[in-house]
Amino acid sequence: MPVPKKRTSISKKKIRKNFWKKKGYKAALKAFSLGKSIFTGNSKSFSLAHTGNSKIFSLAQSRAQSRFTGNSKGFGNKRILVIRNTKV
Repeated sequence: MPVPKKRTSISKKKIRKNFWKKKGYKAALKAFSLGKSIFTGNSKSFSLAHTGNSKIFSLAQSRAQSRFTGNSKGFGNKRILVIRNTKV
């Protein structure tokens, strides 16, 4: 089994770890932005499909509109549900 010859420096470890964290942060930010655009109705690539239970859909939509007012910098407890991916 191959073993590294020399120890990796702490600074190199930190650089790699921060790069890995940044990739995750960017992915989360993209997902949050997509969810926000879907629920506010500004999405051009996704649309929400009405299911049999319209009360839940209208409740989720009204909550989403009240949640996404202003500039939100943190993720908090916002849960985003993409019901269906359809082409417009």
